[in-house]
Amino acid sequence: MAVEAHAEHVVPIRPPRSTGVVTAKLSHRLDEVAPVWAALEAGQIESPGQSSAFILSGVAALGIAEADQFYLTAELDGEAVALLPLWRHRVKGARLLSWFPGPHVGCNAPLVDAARLARLGPVERAALWSVMLEALEGADLVYLKAVPQLLVDGVDVFAELGESIEAETLYRAQFASWDEANTTQRSKSRRKHDRQQGERLEALGEVGFEEVRGGPQALPILDTMFRQRAARFVEMGVVDPFTEPGVRAFYDATLAPDSRVDVRLHVLRLDGEIVAIRYNIAYGDRQFCLISSMSDDPAIQTGSPGKQCLLRVMQTVFDAGYRVFDMGAGFTDEKRHWCNVKLPVRQHYVPLTALGMVAAKGHLGWQVLRQRIKANKTVMAAVKAVRGSMLKAKSAAPAED
Repeated sequence: MAVEAHAEHVVPIRPPRSTGVVTAKLSHRLDEVAPVWAALEAGQIESPGQSSAFILSGVAALGIAEADQFYLTAELDGEAVALLPLWRHRVKGARLLSWFPGPHVGCNAPLVDAARLARLGPVERAALWSVMLEALEGADLVYLKAVPQLLVDGVDVFAELGESIEAETLYRAQFASWDEANTTQRSKSRRKHDRQQGERLEALGEVGFEEVRGGPQALPILDTMFRQRAARFVEMGVVDPFTEPGVRAFYDATLAPDSRVDVRLHVLRLDGEIVAIRYNIAYGDRQFCLISSMSDDPAIQTGSPGKQCLLRVMQTVFDAGYRVFDMGAGFTDEKRHWCNVKLPVRQHYVPLTALGMVAAKGHLGWQVLRQRIKANKTVMAAVKAVRGSMLKAKSAAPAED
């Protein structure tokens, strides 16, 4: 029996074996897919970008037109099994469908009934994705950035979703309690080191730590966080993703009284002044850290305010009953100290037109080159130095009238 497809814009796919009928539907309104989204979101999310509340805030803040919102759903025998929320925008002439959140979110993924997809064979999963993507019109390329590997009983659920390349590693701390996190990740020498750093910070003044969930004090904290973060990006020679139009408005919206996004701002102060911040989103038994910042004052950095803040965050999170603290993709020393779970994240490409095929091959080639550059420490150091000099020069240049 073959997999059959019944929907507008859907073409029948006939793999060697089947489990039922796949139906795909495309909508441009989130409220039209809200029941499906709620059902799939109720399982487990791998990213804040899989939260409908998070996406609603982003769509409003960024002013995304309804026609550029693509919500693609698939049902298997009448039951929802997958949802792809995508934003259409132009990049270098190509009409791109990609995630709503930008690079400030460490990973993203389709919302799926993972257990049911895992029970399908690889040919059947490939057929399901094909049926879904046949429903798309008005775009050249589907580019799904930073999709974490999702294994269910040894089955890689997203393996058949287009062409992919491994790009980064996602880091998570996963523990049953603070005591387990503390004893597993902090050796005797590590605890001694943390204590010494804490003593150096306390020698500079009174240290305070707090969790802020909203209210009038939250927005000034964001001001400080983005200012600290911007200075750090210049120092690193990295383009600041938070300067994109609408991004700051989005983060402000997540802290509004009517927001359904559960934001936790963890703040470390020295004599009342903010020296380190972490912006986290809580969901179920998980917290996702989207942004961290710390003072760039050399005198304060001797006390490692960022690491001292994270130490208190870890204790706060796991004492509160959370079991996973997601620290995003990309290696840092802090992640090495705290994270016991590493997941590969991949870029997935599905060309829809000839132009999309060219764009996908070009971007894939750039990803391969980028990995080679990162693997060569000498070349990477030179690239960072040049890029940093350019960004510093740009930030120091007088503004045009």
